[in-house]
Amino acid sequence: MEEDWWPHPIPANVEFGEGFYCESAQIFRKMVSKKPGAVVIGKHVSCYAGCSFAIGENGCCTIDDFTLLNGALIMAEEKIEIGAYCLVSWGVGMADSDFHPLEPAQRLIDAQALAPYFKDRPPRPKLKTAPVKIGDNVWIGMNAVILKGVTIGDNSIVAAGAVVTKSIPANTIVAGNPAAVVKTF
Repeated sequence: MEEDWWPHPIPANVEFGEGFYCESAQIFRKMVSKKPGAVVIGKHVSCYAGCSFAIGENGCCTIDDFTLLNGALIMAEEKIEIGAYCLVSWGVGMADSDFHPLEPAQRLIDAQALAPYFKDRPPRPKLKTAPVKIGDNVWIGMNAVILKGVTIGDNSIVAAGAVVTKSIPANTIVAGNPAAVVKTF
């Protein structure tokens, strides 16, 4: 990228269509995946510098045409799909995993497994994942959180600060923690 302050190029396993706008290749600094097509971005997608793609070894992400991400954090250990014509605001987090075990005993093992200088590091416990799917023409407001296994239907709106733990049908507005339906249209 011309005139990018980040010294590294967009990774070779990021595919993007005509008219892709990216303020800085630094949005891919957290990518671990080396798989081909780990991130596939459609035509005329805009990813502003506050975005971050944390794509794990086996993760992937697809973003359809004319979607705008402004400061979103995409965390995929398995799969996150974002439709066309979506607006994803500042501080939005999407995760297809909890990234740590839920069971207390397993979290203790995970803490040891993640300690880089712990002499007897155990392997990490198996983590549960479930894909996230965002439909077309979805608006996700600032600081909303979309958790594993959630599907958001076409034309829906997720209010700022909402925590979405369950799937949302098309043409629905949700708000709150946990997110609840406030309107359908």
